[in-house]
Amino acid sequence: MKKTGGFRAAWLLFAAVVSQACGGAEPVEPGVVEPPAREVGVLERGAESDDILERLRAMPDVVVASEKVSPFPNTRFFTLWFAQPVDHRAQDGEWFWLRATLLHRSFDAPTVVYGTGYAIRTTPGQSEPTMLLDANQLSVEQRFFSSSRPESADWTKLDIEQTAGDYHRIIQAFKPMYPRRWLTTGASKGGMSAVYHRYFYPDDVDATVAYVAPSLHGLKDKRFVRFLDQVGSEACRARLRDFQQDALRRREELLRVLESYGMEFTLLGMDRALEFAIVESSFYFWMYERESRCDTVPLPGAPANEMLDFVGNVTHMDVSYADSGVLYYAPYYYQSATELGWNRFPTKHLRGLLSYPRQDVPATYLSFPVQVPFSQGLMRDVERWVHQQGERMLFIYGETDPWSAGAFEVRERNDSFRFTAPNTNHEDAFIGLLAAPDRAQALSRLYAWMDAKPLPEDASALTSTGLEEVAPLVDGRPPL
Repeated sequence: MKKTGGFRAAWLLFAAVVSQACGGAEPVEPGVVEPPAREVGVLERGAESDDILERLRAMPDVVVASEKVSPFPNTRFFTLWFAQPVDHRAQDGEWFWLRATLLHRSFDAPTVVYGTGYAIRTTPGQSEPTMLLDANQLSVEQRFFSSSRPESADWTKLDIEQTAGDYHRIIQAFKPMYPRRWLTTGASKGGMSAVYHRYFYPDDVDATVAYVAPSLHGLKDKRFVRFLDQVGSEACRARLRDFQQDALRRREELLRVLESYGMEFTLLGMDRALEFAIVESSFYFWMYERESRCDTVPLPGAPANEMLDFVGNVTHMDVSYADSGVLYYAPYYYQSATELGWNRFPTKHLRGLLSYPRQDVPATYLSFPVQVPFSQGLMRDVERWVHQQGERMLFIYGETDPWSAGAFEVRERNDSFRFTAPNTNHEDAFIGLLAAPDRAQALSRLYAWMDAKPLPEDASALTSTGLEEVAPLVDGRPPL
C-alpha cells in the first residue's frame, strides 16, 4: 500500500471526527429509562421481511426506540433496547434493558460489534473497522452506565463475565439476521471489553480489533510510572515535574481560584480533588497531548488561573474529579476496584507536598464501600489466554499513550498481531496511521479474517462519506 500525503490526511480527518478512543458520554445523573413494555420472547410477523425495521420489530427481546436519519449512504440508524438478565447464570431472575444502536447497511454485509465500555451515543457514527469493512455496526452500552442499569442496582453483577454475557446474547440474537462474518471492536475500556468477551466466548465472532486496550496488574501497577519516566523528552518531563511541584506548593492559591469555577466536590473534597488532578496531570498530558504541546505547560510562577486552567483542560476536572463525573463513572471505578486494577502515578518528586498519599485508588471515588475483594489473578488469566490461545486478534496502541505500558502480548503463530502507531496518543492510534509495513499487514489480516474487499489504496472513499458532518461515537474524556 502506498504511503501518500493524501492517505494520511484522509485518515487524520477520520481520526479527528470519529475518534472512539476513550468511551463514555457527557456525565449525567444515573437513572433508568424504561422502554415501552414488551413481553420477553414474543415473536411477531416480519421475521423474514426485507425491511430492517420489520425484522427488528420481529425479534424477541428487542424494542426499537427510534430511527434517525443516517448521514452515511445506504444506511439506516436505530436506537434499540435489548432485554438482558441481570445474572446470566440465573435467567429466571431479574432482567433489565440494555441500550444499543444499529447502523444497518445490508443483510449481506459483515457486522461489527462496537463497545464503548461506558455509555453510547444515540447519533450515527462509525468505528474504523466498520468503515474499512463497509459493515453493519451494533454499538453496545456497558451495563450499569446511563440508562442501562438494573432496577436493583446489584453491583455484584457488574463484572467482566456478565458484560461478556451481554455481548454474547446480543451477538447470538442478531446472527440469524446477519449471517456474514462478525468482529468485535472498541477502544480503551471498550477494547478491553471486546477482549474479555473473546476470553469467555472465543467462538462468538471471527475476529477482534482492540484499540489502546491495557491490561493492569493489581491495584498498584508500577509499569505506568516507568513509562512516564521515559516517554517524550527529558526537557518536557522536567517541565511537567516543575509544574506539579509549583502547583502543589501554591495549593491554597489554586484552591481559591477553583472555588470560583462552580464545580461540586463533595465526594472527593476540593483539596483532595485538586491534588489528584495535579498528580495525574503528567499522565493525562501524554495520554491526550503531544511533545509539541509541552510549551503550553505553565512555568513556575505563572498566574494561578493559568495553572488551574492547564490542570482543568488536560485532566478534564469536571469529568474526572467533580461530583457529576465521579458519580457517572462509578461503574468504572467499581470494576477497577474489584477486577480491572489501577495504575500508579510518579510521585517521588512530590515528596513532602502531598496531603493524600496512597489515597488515589478506585475505592476513593465511590460513594459506597466495596464489598467484593479484588480479584488478584483474573487479569493475568486473560493475558495468558490472549498470549497462548487468542486467535485473529489485532491490538493497536499509541506510541506516547501511557496505557501502552499495559499492552497485551500476542503470538503471530496464532494469527494475532500487535502494532504501535508512531507519534500517536490515546485518542488517535488507528490502523490507518500505522507505519506503512504495519498498516499493510494489519489490513491484510483484517480483510482475510472478514472475507472483505480491501479499501482503495488512496483511501479517497474516506473523504466522500460526509464524515465531517458526523459527531463522534462517544463524548467526553473518562478516566480510561
